Amino acid sequence: MAEEEDFSSLPLTDRWVHKVWKVRKEAYEEAAKQFEKTVDEYDPAFRPFVQDSSLWKAATADSNVAAQQEGLNALCAFLKFGGREGAVRARQHAVTPIVEKGLSSTRAATKASALEALLLFIELDVPGPVIEDILPALSNKQPKVVAASLAALTQIFHNYGCKTADPKPVLKVLPKVFGHADKNVRAEATNLAVEFYRWLREAMKPMFWGDLKPTQQTDLEAQFEKIKAEGAPKQERLLRSQQAAKERAPAAGAGDYEEDGGDDFEEPAEIDAFDLAEPQDILGKLPKDFYDNLASTKWKERKEALEALYAIVNVPRIKDADFAEVNRSLAKCMKDANIAVVTQAAQCIELLAKGLRKGYAKYRSTVMQPIMERLKEKKQTVSDALGAALDAVFSTTGLTDCLEDITTYLVHKNPQVKEGIMKFLVRCLRTTRDVPSKQEIATIVESAKKLLSEGSEVLRSGGAEILGTIMKIIGERAMNPHLEGLDDIRKTKIKEYYETAEVKAKDKPKPPPAPVARGPPPRKAGGAVKKTGPGLKKAAPAPAAAPPPAEPLAPQPTSRAAPGSKLGMPKPGGIGGLKAPQKRTLPGPGGLTSPRRPAAAPSPPLDEYEPPASPPAKPAARMGMGRGGLAGRSLAKPAAPVVPAAPPSPTPASGLTPIERAELEELRDANDRLLKQLEDARHDRSKLLSEIQELKNQNAGLIEDHTRDVLSIKAKETQLVRARSDAEAAEATNERLRRELDRLKRALNKAEAFGAGVGPGSPSSPNPGFMSPTHDDVGIYRDGQNAAGGMRNRMSFTSTLSEEKENGDAGIAYPRNKLSPEMRYAGSTASSGRGSPARGFRRDVAVDDKESRGIDSTVGGQGYGGNTDRSSSRAGSRAGSRLGEAPAAGAAGGNGMESWRRAAEVTSQLKARIEQMKARQNLKP
Repeated sequence: MAEEEDFSSLPLTDRWVHKVWKVRKEAYEEAAKQFEKTVDEYDPAFRPFVQDSSLWKAATADSNVAAQQEGLNALCAFLKFGGREGAVRARQHAVTPIVEKGLSSTRAATKASALEALLLFIELDVPGPVIEDILPALSNKQPKVVAASLAALTQIFHNYGCKTADPKPVLKVLPKVFGHADKNVRAEATNLAVEFYRWLREAMKPMFWGDLKPTQQTDLEAQFEKIKAEGAPKQERLLRSQQAAKERAPAAGAGDYEEDGGDDFEEPAEIDAFDLAEPQDILGKLPKDFYDNLASTKWKERKEALEALYAIVNVPRIKDADFAEVNRSLAKCMKDANIAVVTQAAQCIELLAKGLRKGYAKYRSTVMQPIMERLKEKKQTVSDALGAALDAVFSTTGLTDCLEDITTYLVHKNPQVKEGIMKFLVRCLRTTRDVPSKQEIATIVESAKKLLSEGSEVLRSGGAEILGTIMKIIGERAMNPHLEGLDDIRKTKIKEYYETAEVKAKDKPKPPPAPVARGPPPRKAGGAVKKTGPGLKKAAPAPAAAPPPAEPLAPQPTSRAAPGSKLGMPKPGGIGGLKAPQKRTLPGPGGLTSPRRPAAAPSPPLDEYEPPASPPAKPAARMGMGRGGLAGRSLAKPAAPVVPAAPPSPTPASGLTPIERAELEELRDANDRLLKQLEDARHDRSKLLSEIQELKNQNAGLIEDHTRDVLSIKAKETQLVRARSDAEAAEATNERLRRELDRLKRALNKAEAFGAGVGPGSPSSPNPGFMSPTHDDVGIYRDGQNAAGGMRNRMSFTSTLSEEKENGDAGIAYPRNKLSPEMRYAGSTASSGRGSPARGFRRDVAVDDKESRGIDSTVGGQGYGGNTDRSSSRAGSRAGSRLGEAPAAGAAGGNGMESWRRAAEVTSQLKARIEQMKARQNLKP
């Protein structure tokens, strides 16, 4: 007992976190009672829990189930009687424990308190933070926690609706829970999807429908069929802000608020797939060759490019970007000769307009006129696609922006275009939510009247339908002036369309202002005050103050009226601004009561509030002398009949004179004209801005195209220069190789000729010891040894004539004409060509070889000899050769066989070398 007393003496916050669960339970119960007894949200009982909001985390996640239940009850009381500030502070500490331990509790009372606490958190602020704290629990390892969280989300959307609570975060994770292994989780996911369908209908499907299994889709469709029969759902619980707004509504308009304002909490029809979807980037997904394929000469490639674009833009919502070039390309496709390409392009425009919505308005002028021009196609599928594209583009702007193009093409020379535009205008009038202005209505009516006189029945009916739809928008009375001059048959047709037309925009004329709303009646120019009471009438103009001097005139009307009527006496209606008919209806005129109040007439204050009929008191007295009894009775009843004096003033109904009313009408007309001018100026300004933007986009596109073309030209020029350089190098290489090949072929032919024994130095030659070809490092054929003359044996048969040409004929000791023609001309062509690359090389080598062997290359009579013996032997040999004498047999035989072997070796070497060079140059043999 002593311990319990100590516990009770502890502060509430200390007992709140005590280690004994019973102490905590009692603290929770005591706090709940204190909250219920508070006066307002600023009571001191809330202060400890507002300052230290972490106390609620311990209470909602208490380890003891009984204490946890009381802790949740205390939280509900705190939220119910406390304010928004305490709820926002406690939310970040309490929601997660409630979801993890409260919703999945085995106690029904604990689960109910946990759910109520979540709903109260939402009621005091907004649903978003609470839903964000619940979503992580959908990934919990325990299936019961996931199922309880889904059930809580279902209750949240059921109570507050999808307009107050954003469903997009939950729809994103819904496919994941549909694939959960636990059947209870899948069942709760189905319940949540059904609840979403109550509010969103078909708009929810694009978010997650494609991720479900076919069996799950079938089960959900069966559940949705049951929901379709139900009416529109209503928000069952209101936020504190909504409750305050409802209470602030004026009492006079309470009924209107219930009818109109109540719809703010139940408008699921306004939520569509566009609002729920996330914007997707389209330009980044376009193929790199899209524009090239779209400009291809083959219609299949153009159609395939448009089909690829269609697959990309077929999404609920598109991220806004620069689609100017894409729309220009699609507008060009409207002129395509292939109708399949036109149809596909129109479908792409439709999806772009639906995905961008208001963001597509700036491209309207680019695509609308090409689409209208293409309406000449008679094929129904093409017309339907073009019409759908026009409707989608119109939904992004409005009738004001499209009216100019519509009226222009309504007078097109092609009847098919007229018919398509006429149907498009009817659809625009039915779907627009903005009432057209008076000038726009006049323009549409004039265009429709022209259609009534067309030769085609379809166009005439379309004109009547346009007029009937306009009548439905502005009303039958406002439409009557526009129908003047039409025959009864056409009016009847228009009336039929008027009765069947369905529009979303209706011109509701403003009711005339009530007289009471104008305040007190205005004072006249003369300063007179109007009537303020039922029996008192104020004097009208200022001249009414002059009647007192005119008292002598009063007997004149009475003297004339007295014989004919008893009531003729009160006919001084012209005096004091009083009307005669009003006084004739009075059974007892006020003039008869004047004898009792003779001083009332001259009193100025009474002139303002009392009729001035009191001055004629003397004529009344004379009448009273003749009929005293009647006069006595009339004096007792004047007060009651004075009440009917109220009807004489019809002006207070408006409070304005005809002149003022006419002036007001003129001002209203002037105001309307100014407003119309302002509207036209705004329209022109927006049109000019759109044209400027379009021109800027076109300029940017042209600059980009020019830059691309310049870069392409420079790249082509660079490639051309490189190609020319490569071609020149290749030609030089080919020429060099060709000359080398020709040289080698000639050398081979000569070697083969020597090998066959037809050249000098062969065994069958008359002078076999003349030359014997040998091969050295530089490709020169020389004779290694010759007994008759050493100098002649050293000469090359390929360079003899060229050296002779270079050094002169005087330096040659042997006669050139003794050589055979074949040898002379072959040697000359093989070694003396100016284009041969080996000419100078062979000449230099030959000269150096002569110098190294001691041969004098200068021109002289003694030839080449360096010593006397060799020159003499060479001379003798030459002489013998010139005379045709054959050398000794032994010498001829020895040198001839050796020369033959050397020629054969040289021939084989030349063949091998030629084959190697052919292999290198890839030449065919």
